[in-house]
Amino acid sequence: MSNKKVVIAIDGYSSCGKSTFAKAIAKKLGYAYIDSGAMYRATTLYALQENLFNSSGSLDIGALISELPNISITFRYNAERQRNETYLNGSCVEDEIRTITVADKVSRVAEIAQVREQMVLLQQQMGKEKGIVMDGRDIGTVVFPEAEFKIFMTADPAIRAQRRFDELVAKGEKVDIKEVEDNIRKRDYIDENREVSPLKKATDAFVLDNSHMTVEQQMLWVDEHLNRIVGR
Repeated sequence: MSNKKVVIAIDGYSSCGKSTFAKAIAKKLGYAYIDSGAMYRATTLYALQENLFNSSGSLDIGALISELPNISITFRYNAERQRNETYLNGSCVEDEIRTITVADKVSRVAEIAQVREQMVLLQQQMGKEKGIVMDGRDIGTVVFPEAEFKIFMTADPAIRAQRRFDELVAKGEKVDIKEVEDNIRKRDYIDENREVSPLKKATDAFVLDNSHMTVEQQMLWVDEHLNRIVGR
């Protein structure tokens, strides 16, 4: 491939395997990988730690907005575990942000305009030098509307639920698959219908439905498109 560095923006529904896919692309190209969803999850974890959700599950939005200057989110590569890890105010929270508890509340946090503005600013700073792969919900539409390569990922909700269920069980969590699918469908609805930066396909994004595709097949799909965009 040519030496031209580009921004690769990957948007799509939850549990489509966006992060796995994005990491594989970044590793192959030698690009930096930024998990924007982890940033919203880390913010949600902060809200939980600070008891900003009451007993009925309602969020004190004003309190969270006032706390935004106190939230620092960074990423580091863990060579021993061979993965990028998310740090919240200096502490690794990679495992904590992947729990069903955080997943159940992250869409509520992510729909707050001030939270999204803060995260978008951080993400844009990370992408100034290009040579990055970033996945999320509004990367190709809001964060990097000028990205050279935009991908919109989707998959059948039942298949996504099974993938997420298997992932949680492998981590030792006791979850019900119906609860997982209900959570995914609820997140889809919130993501698509929020007022600020709703989930939608950028007009110039390529759609990838990976319901029945392996990671290897998806990488071949990426190669074909990259050939045309940056040349080989």
